Amino acid sequence: MSRGVFVTGTDTGIGKTVACCALLHALAARGIAAMPMKPIAAGAAEHGGRWINEDTALLLAAAGRDPSLAGRVTPVLLREPLAPHIAAAREGVSISLPRVLETFEALAAGGDFMVVEGVGGFCVPLGDGLDTVTLARRLALPVVMVVGLRLGCINHALLTAQAIEAAGLPLAGWIANSVDPRMSAREENIATLATALRAPLLGVLPHLPRADTRLMARGLDCSALLP
Repeated sequence: MSRGVFVTGTDTGIGKTVACCALLHALAARGIAAMPMKPIAAGAAEHGGRWINEDTALLLAAAGRDPSLAGRVTPVLLREPLAPHIAAAREGVSISLPRVLETFEALAAGGDFMVVEGVGGFCVPLGDGLDTVTLARRLALPVVMVVGLRLGCINHALLTAQAIEAAGLPLAGWIANSVDPRMSAREENIATLATALRAPLLGVLPHLPRADTRLMARGLDCSALLP
């Protein structure tokens, strides 16, 4: 079995965390207790004297993991919800790739299937000479791409898929997320992408007033990610 997947998106705000949580539930339904990781997060709030990223908390809850693992699951936590290299510069910190990789190896050493959520889209600057493409390459995991279904998603998805291929990483599958409930020609867009992308569609996540990722997981088929 692969050690896990790296989940990226076609843009910011297209539901990577929702998709990751649904994927965690889908894996659990197959008897696989996956370990989530969001190595770099920008945006935090204080809870009980600790700073935590909301997405990290959601991932841990979906995986049934102890909230106290937040510091390990997200080794690089930035306070402001900005592009990570800008947030890091404002805080006077440098994003350390070795620290992220060491944390990943420590978490993966438990033998759990890893679901690693990227930050923003696939090509996001992290600092001088460092970006999320480099991070994905070093993690060396198959990639799952989350496509936010809205006007322009075909172009965004095809460009992201090209970038993943150019990075030398396999696109293991893609998840369509209905971020715009009023999108015109939704099914036609999905059909176009299903034909154009050389990877299986793992499922289409519905638009719900309140995201119920356990319910959404029923529409995901993660068999392509497993042996």
